Amino acid sequence: MQIELWTMRKHYALVTILLAVLAGCRPGPVDYAALPDDQLRRVADSLAQVFILADGHVDLPYRLNVRHFRLEREFLGIPLQSNTGDFDYVRARRGGLDAPFMSIYIPASYQQLPDKGKAYADSVISMVTGITDSLSDKFAFAGTPAEVEANTRAGKISLPMGMENGAPIGNDLKNLEHFYKRGVRYITLTHSRDNQICDSSGDTTHTWNGLSPFGRDVVNEMNRLGIMVDISHVDDSTFYQVLAMTKVPCIASHSSCRVFAPTVKRDMTDDMIQKMGEHGGVIHINFYNAFLDSAVVNRNQENRARLAALLEAKHLKYTDSLAKPIVEQFRQDNPSLNTDVEMVANHIDHVVKLAGIDHVGLGSDFDGVDGDLPTGLEDVSKYPNLLYVLLKRGYSPEDIEKICSKNTFRVWNAALAAARR
Repeated sequence: MQIELWTMRKHYALVTILLAVLAGCRPGPVDYAALPDDQLRRVADSLAQVFILADGHVDLPYRLNVRHFRLEREFLGIPLQSNTGDFDYVRARRGGLDAPFMSIYIPASYQQLPDKGKAYADSVISMVTGITDSLSDKFAFAGTPAEVEANTRAGKISLPMGMENGAPIGNDLKNLEHFYKRGVRYITLTHSRDNQICDSSGDTTHTWNGLSPFGRDVVNEMNRLGIMVDISHVDDSTFYQVLAMTKVPCIASHSSCRVFAPTVKRDMTDDMIQKMGEHGGVIHINFYNAFLDSAVVNRNQENRARLAALLEAKHLKYTDSLAKPIVEQFRQDNPSLNTDVEMVANHIDHVVKLAGIDHVGLGSDFDGVDGDLPTGLEDVSKYPNLLYVLLKRGYSPEDIEKICSKNTFRVWNAALAAARR
């Protein structure tokens, strides 16, 4: 007998019984961590399908834009099924993904244009709305958690939007309302360079020593409109200044813990994680290898330097035909290291220890890191692998539902409730 997924979500007790039966146990409290491995994986697969799973940051629009995506019918197969990239409809369905926030990414170079990238941002938004319009049986826009839930009931993947880099706001606060009306529900205040709003963790200029005067107006206006303030990519001074003034909780749409990657200023310190929790915010863990483990990144950098030195000693360039067998042998002897799904779980554990289970979510950065992803989390079909690890570490289904979407929806709803449009 088939049971509609939404019914299972609304009747959690029934879900627990079904999962327990699936795992070969009698109904009642289940020690999931003690289950045999194959049964625990089936439970993880079921949870991924039963719970609404939201991802705070997926760079599909950037990948499609790089491939010169067009909305003619012959190009529409790209988001449905593809042998490239990290996201498509088929793999998302397999992984249980219901609401990937589409990143409206604005490279820092656009900040130099007279409109600071506004026209470009509008074109990327139009790409996303073109997908939902043209493939309306499979994808739908969502501007609220309630709309995500309705889309999920209808069997559709929601495509909410977050703008990565607030530069296209220009110097006119009215542009915030423009982007809200176009569907943007969070804005990452900056990206890799300081902009007119604030300083970036990727810059060393310290243009404003945090927020600019205009940036303070931007945060206030985002609060007024119900746009979530995203502090991924901002420098530490900006982070603390935003938390001191915002009237609603913030998100980090795709950030990880700096304790595991001390050289990555994009990641959050322990104090920042604690402060986010105290202010009701949510840290969405990024899956990018470089943000997860400095040891892995440093080892790979050392190997690249050794290979470069080896070729230089032989007076060869990478592109030389004589260099090819040398490069192949070196890489065979010194394979690139990867993090794995366990490391992502370590970051989740760390946030939970410092801030609590209500303050962590997922922000993969799929399609934004050139496939440099942990083993076991190579694309959107693999979320169940992470849920399996969390179950094995003693997380309950209730905890996992919070990580999958409930924490994100709480902040999203709080931003909407505080709005004074």
